[in-house]
Amino acid sequence: MNATSSSSRRIVWPSVITVVSAAILIGAEVFGAAFAGGWALAILFGLGEQGTHILQATLFALGVLVMMAFIRAAQRVEPFTKRG
Repeated sequence: MNATSSSSRRIVWPSVITVVSAAILIGAEVFGAAFAGGWALAILFGLGEQGTHILQATLFALGVLVMMAFIRAAQRVEPFTKRG
């Protein structure tokens, strides 16, 4: 591989900053909802303290999957690198 092909890609910082900023905002909402929703559902179903923690961890893991899907989709719309 020659040096020109590897140096022909550059980072598009406005796209990176936009996606990271949106991910921070949406992540705060997703993980806040996971914490509060787990707590509320555990009280509703009478799961106790250990059940609350398990439900919150499950919803948190679901939130991680949602955030990964968001970042992948956002990267397709706002590419992080550009040729040229």
